[in-house]
Amino acid sequence: MAEERTQQGKPADGTESHDPDFPEAFLSFMRQGWRDTELSVTPRPEVPNHAKRRAALAEAFPGETLVIPTGNEKVRANDTDHRFRPGSDFAYLTGDLEPDSVLVLRPGGEATLFMRPRSSRATDEFFRSRHGELWVGRRPTLREKSTELGLPTADLSELDAALAELAPGRTRVLRGFDARVDAAVRRYDGPRAEGQPGRDRELAIAISELKLVKDEWEIAQLQEACDATVRGFEDVARALPADRAVSERLLEGVFALRARHDGNDVGYGSIVGAGEHATILHWVHNHGATRPGDLLLMDMGVENRNLYTADVTRVLPVDGRFTPLQRQVYDAVYAAQQAGIDMCKPGVGFRDVHLASMRVLAEALKDLGLLPVSVDEAMDPASTVYRRWTLHGTSHMLGIDVHDCANARKETYRDGPLGEGYVLTVEPGLYFQPEDELVPEELRGIGVRIEDDILVTADGPVNLSAGLPRRSDEVETWLAEQREAGPRLPG
Repeated sequence: MAEERTQQGKPADGTESHDPDFPEAFLSFMRQGWRDTELSVTPRPEVPNHAKRRAALAEAFPGETLVIPTGNEKVRANDTDHRFRPGSDFAYLTGDLEPDSVLVLRPGGEATLFMRPRSSRATDEFFRSRHGELWVGRRPTLREKSTELGLPTADLSELDAALAELAPGRTRVLRGFDARVDAAVRRYDGPRAEGQPGRDRELAIAISELKLVKDEWEIAQLQEACDATVRGFEDVARALPADRAVSERLLEGVFALRARHDGNDVGYGSIVGAGEHATILHWVHNHGATRPGDLLLMDMGVENRNLYTADVTRVLPVDGRFTPLQRQVYDAVYAAQQAGIDMCKPGVGFRDVHLASMRVLAEALKDLGLLPVSVDEAMDPASTVYRRWTLHGTSHMLGIDVHDCANARKETYRDGPLGEGYVLTVEPGLYFQPEDELVPEELRGIGVRIEDDILVTADGPVNLSAGLPRRSDEVETWLAEQREAGPRLPG
């Protein structure tokens, strides 16, 4: 019989092809003489927040069972895996950060977390399996995890039987995270599904729309991520010389050190664009180098240990001072960003934030002599020619994902109003490509984006990333202060 394998193509028992065939004498010796320990575990303070989210989700689908997996480790190369990052929706509902777990939410809100428990000393898993604690560290027991998360738990080995009992017409699955779960629960969209979102799609939509409003605990997490991101930008500024070149990857690495020390990781691939690389919107190769006289665009964010991420962009003059032309472009983007931030109030349309920023950019482009039409004509939806030099939207929701709430319906997100407790980015930019013959040569290769993380409140917008300066003169002063302070290690 062929060896049973998991969906990742690895043996189901967690062994590897290069594992040795141990002699019985060694196996017998390894099975004896181990002391058992228990962890002192207390409930996390955010347990009530997760419980409220599960209750709200269950209420949206009365009489139905909801299955939300976190996902599995992904192969990086052969038998090595990427560092595991939990599924965002799963983490939002449970707070659990371990791979392979599955939340089953039954009618009325009764929840069970199926998880891989601690390695049992009753088998050789603890020292022979890739899941064993001598290889990857101690996992919590079912009881410990239940206490920590305030959730009933069950052994992952019982999941297949539990899923087999579920009725397809009364079960919804968050699909695409765990092939085992996807295969176990037959997709059922019902006889009236034609032209409508499927049942499983409606589950993904509901979770995204729950995530639009951040509670106090989430706002504190985002503030923590923003504060760590401020420290990361300070670290980079202190490592950035004014008079010689350094690699973009050096600066990326300096920020990554802060992200891993103060948080879980970076929230997304850091963009470190020196010179003309700043005009490439998603420049993540970072294989260029800074040059005195050029601008340096850095789009970076720390993901904190509960997976909430900041998303901040700053542009620095490498030699410490903006040239008059660089300052003109930078100040135009700053004015556009401020116009967008000022619009971030409850009831204001999400798109209105974008349009407020874009009008300021269009006016700046007109002042630069670049618009082939009037500002009003450029802003007409039938034209939008100004977007040649800006391309992207001004905002996106932010939270446990850098692009949070992505499955929300257009009418509640892109075409909807902002609500109190929403957190969004405001990030206009101007980008003059090196090959663009419609702009003067002195503008080519200049890229500027300024991005901050804005909380919508009844009293007006709150800038969670205000620890970093935005005005051009303040940026110059801040950069000089950081350089004078000198390099530092996180601590």
